Amino acid sequence: MNRPRLFLVTPPEFDTADMAEKLKQAFTGGDIACVMIYRPGASTKDLQAAASELVPIIQEGGAAAIVYRDTQAAGRSGADGVHVDTSLEDLKLAVESFKPDRIVGTGGTKLKHDSMEWAETGVDYIFFGKLDLPEKAEAHDRTLASASWWAELFETPCVALAGNTLETLGDVAATGADFVALKDAAWQPDTDISSVIAEANRILDAHPFPEVE
Repeated sequence: MNRPRLFLVTPPEFDTADMAEKLKQAFTGGDIACVMIYRPGASTKDLQAAASELVPIIQEGGAAAIVYRDTQAAGRSGADGVHVDTSLEDLKLAVESFKPDRIVGTGGTKLKHDSMEWAETGVDYIFFGKLDLPEKAEAHDRTLASASWWAELFETPCVALAGNTLETLGDVAATGADFVALKDAAWQPDTDISSVIAEANRILDAHPFPEVE
């Protein structure tokens, strides 16, 4: 697929049974490359329990299941990988433990030098955008600038976080990011998530990567 792919991020708090149904509906809407199970406040036990139920649904949908920060919960739930953004040392340990059989991603770096240093550990992607900040309608200017810079210069794939409306997907895709992350916009109350995913893919289809000569 020669254009950015969709990277879903769950809300920080959710009912697991409800999320399972929403994910099943999401996959009927079209292509999803990855789903990050994002529950930063959960204990390892609770996160592992949720992931054990959600990971098979994500994998059956054809996407990679990534657990946020918790390598133990990721490993025991059968997830495809883990996202580690706590420190460079934690990231190195995750790469050593999970690679090459599973995915390791990172993000949250503040400086360009840090982004390059963290990517040099051998991660599968670097994520631009703050997961723990309230989302605005538009993607953050810094996220767009970082993704554009990275996509132009580096081979390690990057993920860029959109705002909380679907209209921002085009702006993010235009950076050349390999993946566009959608968080709040996917889980709005009284929203048909299947339609959201279909519309997101329609927008991404309009932003093919430049042909390589």
